Amino acid sequence: MKKFGRVLVLSASAGAGHVRAAQAVEKAFRELDAAAEVRHVDTLDYTNKVFRHLYAKAYLDMVQSAPTALGWLYDRLDQPWQNERRRLALDRLNTRPFVKLLKEYRPDITVCTHFLPAEIISWLKAKERLTNPQAIIVTDFDVHAMWLCHHYEQYFVALEETRVHMEQLGIPAGKITVSGIPIDPVFAQPKDKREMRAKHGLAQECVTLLISAGGFGVGSVEHIIEALGALRHAAQVIAVCGRNEELRAQLERKTEGRAAGDRVALKVLGYTTEMDELMAASDILLGKPGGLTTSEALARGLVLVVVNPIPGQEERNSDHLLEEGVALRCNNLPALAYKLDRLLADPARFAAMQANVRRFARPRAAFEIVDKLLALPRTG
Repeated sequence: MKKFGRVLVLSASAGAGHVRAAQAVEKAFRELDAAAEVRHVDTLDYTNKVFRHLYAKAYLDMVQSAPTALGWLYDRLDQPWQNERRRLALDRLNTRPFVKLLKEYRPDITVCTHFLPAEIISWLKAKERLTNPQAIIVTDFDVHAMWLCHHYEQYFVALEETRVHMEQLGIPAGKITVSGIPIDPVFAQPKDKREMRAKHGLAQECVTLLISAGGFGVGSVEHIIEALGALRHAAQVIAVCGRNEELRAQLERKTEGRAAGDRVALKVLGYTTEMDELMAASDILLGKPGGLTTSEALARGLVLVVVNPIPGQEERNSDHLLEEGVALRCNNLPALAYKLDRLLADPARFAAMQANVRRFARPRAAFEIVDKLLALPRTG
């Protein structure tokens, strides 16, 4: 197995998932190839200020204010091998510091968890200005046309269906590996549910629902918790608010009026680095079906309840999760408690979904990716 001297892992902070995938690959590389120099770079840090602001903020702004338009744009741009030249011209104009970084650092391999750096590197390889191998990791279950490049050594995708799709688009079968989406290696470490519940002050014999505020506005999380109040089954809800202190304060005020014997208990948390433990303590994850969060939840054995997915990649992710039998979808919050009650009233159905989760999960995806990369022939 050949080793690399310099490994450059490239993300883009247009949403947190691409960065977390890169961090997972970085950790796996450090564990499997301790001699390598592994560096993770946010590509947007090497662009001009205006481009960086627009690139990072435009998606989030559209999620909040115009999700329908975002879905239309996502579908409109999903035209394989179309609009490449115009997009590349714009990206080249705004990524000159990134090109300079690549020339000066001279990596032995580049690993991209976002299509922006992959496109620039593909262009540099076409011009023979870079010769190192390039790997591209698709961080959703489906593949969008913007991920497609002409010059690369290996693609990593989440699903066999995605591999078939890419082959039909002209990507050689030998250059596609079905690995799953890379997540932090900590999710591959078994953790006992009862121990995690005891550690985090949770009831042992109670269905546990986990909600993460990532991807939700303040109102959405509040409304989800209000909807869960109609549950007929006893449950405890963990609401993780991240750095949203306003949301945390609002939810904590809601807990003050709850009686100790309430059927649905609520535990509110702020920013945490123990999401893997909270997932290990839980049974069901309610939220948006982003590629990384979904993959983490599956690795911890959680059944998913998809709530109002964002048009575009989240809806496509949702379709795959439903097809694999690991998720429910709720488009109307007033029906959320009803859907959960139906599931919890049918232990055989719930157990079947949990079995599907175990089959579908890829907790060691980051290690599988790095193992494959270490076996690639050196070309630089």
